[in-house]
Amino acid sequence: MVRVHEKVKEFVRHRWVVFVCAMWDMSFAGTSYMFGSISPVIKSSMGFNQKQVAFLSVAKDLGDNVGLLAGKFSQLYPISTLILIGVFQNVLGYGLVWLVVTHRLPALPLWLLCILIFVGQNGSTYYNTAALVSSVQSFPESRGHVVGILKGFVGLSGAIWTQIIAMMNLPDQASLIFIIAVGPAMVSLALIFIIKPVHTYQQSRASDESGFMFIYSICLLLAAYMTGVLLLENMLHLDQTIISMFALILIILILLPITVPILLVFFSGPQSADQEALLEPPLLQATKSKNVIGESSSTARVTKHVENEKSIPPNLEVLPLSEGPRDMFQIQARLWQALTNALRKIKLKNGPRRGEDFTLSQAMAQADFWVMFFSLVMGAGSGLTIINNMGQICQSLGDNNVNVYVSVISISNFLGRVGGGYFSEVIVRNFGYPRLIALAVIQAMMSLGLFYYVVGLVGQVYVVGILNGFGYGAHWSIALAAASELFGVKNFGTLYNFLTMASPAGSLFLSGFVASTIYDYYAEQQSKHRMMQTFEASNLAISYHVIANNSEVLLCEGNICFSLTCGILALVCLFAASLSLVIAHRTRRFYAQLYEESRRGPNYASHLAEKKTLPRAGAEKRRERSKLRRRARLVLPEEDDRREKGADRSYHVDRIDDQSEARMQKKRRIVR
Repeated sequence: MVRVHEKVKEFVRHRWVVFVCAMWDMSFAGTSYMFGSISPVIKSSMGFNQKQVAFLSVAKDLGDNVGLLAGKFSQLYPISTLILIGVFQNVLGYGLVWLVVTHRLPALPLWLLCILIFVGQNGSTYYNTAALVSSVQSFPESRGHVVGILKGFVGLSGAIWTQIIAMMNLPDQASLIFIIAVGPAMVSLALIFIIKPVHTYQQSRASDESGFMFIYSICLLLAAYMTGVLLLENMLHLDQTIISMFALILIILILLPITVPILLVFFSGPQSADQEALLEPPLLQATKSKNVIGESSSTARVTKHVENEKSIPPNLEVLPLSEGPRDMFQIQARLWQALTNALRKIKLKNGPRRGEDFTLSQAMAQADFWVMFFSLVMGAGSGLTIINNMGQICQSLGDNNVNVYVSVISISNFLGRVGGGYFSEVIVRNFGYPRLIALAVIQAMMSLGLFYYVVGLVGQVYVVGILNGFGYGAHWSIALAAASELFGVKNFGTLYNFLTMASPAGSLFLSGFVASTIYDYYAEQQSKHRMMQTFEASNLAISYHVIANNSEVLLCEGNICFSLTCGILALVCLFAASLSLVIAHRTRRFYAQLYEESRRGPNYASHLAEKKTLPRAGAEKRRERSKLRRRARLVLPEEDDRREKGADRSYHVDRIDDQSEARMQKKRRIVR
């Protein structure tokens, strides 16, 4: 009984349980994808026009992406506090919207409804920050896998909610707003005591890779299952029993990842400390020594700083041999404390290096951070522009299967987030290339899909939808994992929420100015051309003026409506890929050293340690004497190494001089 209790306690505190619960939380936190389902009931109940609904959509996008406050709170408060704040905002914002739409509260002006939707949707940023920060800090050696899977489930949450709501068979669309207000909050509250960072690095096992492969398999199965269900629902008329059965199967698939921690805790045998050391991932070893890049070059600076600042107390200069080991340990502790203080002063003066923990202000002073941000603005902004205009693209081509294409984009977005994380992990671990090379490849792939639409070949909507949905999703798994590697995981919540603002910023310019301007231009030209064919030339100006003033929306037909826009977006994606390659070139040495041991195999670290500890011939006695000198006079290791090298050189010089003198004497005897 005691053994079972210990296993249950270990299971609850296991980092795989934290990750699986974070996946469940993300599966229901992406409520922004449900706005298209609730906007019609808001429009009809409040009497809004399409432009006013567009303002509500902008408020929703801002609330979903502006999460700097959540990132800042992740540094100051525990994860449970973040979840509580998110629950409060979610229930408050969407709860009041539901009361207004159902006329339980008096009607509110448009600006106040925008604020309520912003507050309600902004609660999801606290859910996302809590899940990502907890998982990344619990799996520092598998950041690409963790970020990709979590962001993938966020993208799939819209389709998950659609199936669950279809099973519930709600009486009206207004009830959907109530579900959005309380559904994610209930899931997050149920997991509030489990989602938190677990800093137990000894739990790293070789089975982690098989665990991630199992979850990737579930993700592919989920994508295939959702695709089949959506196609069946669009092609056939299904009764409520079959719809409920589909939803139950979906919930079972979402719960399947919990088998990974169950197998690891209850069905895996105990391992010794030696086995844990052998199974420790190379990246984790690099994480433990975060200053591996440039560490050797900074040692001399630290020693010099200690000598100049006289950080060592006077009583440390001489230590009699009669002192006991207890005093010796105290002296060593003081010495290392002085060295640590000196290193901290140098870091405060020069700033952190790549791979160390940056604050947001320190990261914003780095060129790598801004190059990455603008690469996201262009790449993710292009993908979001296509996603937001998919309805008008289908309408311009005369295709009425908008729901099918939107579902295809949603599933492609999910696969991109999951597959992008896996693809980038393969690049950095197997080849040692920078992670941003994967992002450059994804952005080039998006450019090819956009050029395919420009040419106007068969299946252009499917191609541009799949490639851009996949590429848009891959941006977040690759870029966020790279940000945690380059700028550290301590302030990852703040960095993550700042980088996510790149998507609405890019969409605001590319969709709000470029795509809409080009679409309206061709729509006006086609409207003018139709009037020229209908009316006589004498009535053209008057008729055009009347129609232009009376028509609210100008419709464009044909491939020309978005072909120029897609061409511009393709060039923008190519420029974004070039920016990603710039970062990859700047960080190539960092990634080469960070993942060097991973590429050379698990035995490389032990081989390197043995090679460094091989004693030189005839140097054992000198090493023993150096240890005695360190105890007597507390000589720094670097100074003692220099003395040893100098002694070796003087020994060889004296030996050469003796040999040359012997040869000269032999020559003199021969001459005589």
